[in-house]
Amino acid sequence: MAQAGQRKCLSCKVYFTPDRRVGERQRYCSSDACQKVSKAQSQQRWLGQPHNRDYFRGPVHVARVQAWRKVHPGYASRPTPVAALQEECTPQPIDKTHEVVNRTLPPEPLQDLISPSSPILVGLIAHLFELRLQDEMAVTARRLVELGKDILGAVEHGQTQADPAAAALAPRAPTVQLD
Repeated sequence: MAQAGQRKCLSCKVYFTPDRRVGERQRYCSSDACQKVSKAQSQQRWLGQPHNRDYFRGPVHVARVQAWRKVHPGYASRPTPVAALQEECTPQPIDKTHEVVNRTLPPEPLQDLISPSSPILVGLIAHLFELRLQDEMAVTARRLVELGKDILGAVEHGQTQADPAAAALAPRAPTVQLD
């Protein structure tokens, strides 16, 4: 049942509230399918009028289009600009001259450990380890940095992850259950 001010769409027969700017002229709802039907219907009505049937035909209109194309050369052959979805990241080589002497990290604030421009890393640590406090996140981040340095240090010295001695020395992170 229609409420006050509603109309029935001529295409889908569903009641809708017309746009107040259009008023009584709106006959179709705003769904994409109904808008296509509305456009086709209005074009058919426009072309049905005798003075509009040859609107885009004849030598006058051919000359008009040719003149416009002379004024705008290459318009149809312009490439459409394609925006990059993301910037390319160039891989950075590992500095092999750096020797890991001290494997314990000095206590530093979380802001120094993780740059504030990487909220995805902070969010990932908070999500994976179910942490909400900055102090807890700092401890976990330091542990992850230590683990990363241990792995990079092992790679620098020619060890692989398949090496049992390196596997025995490397600390293990707790298993995390993803929801």
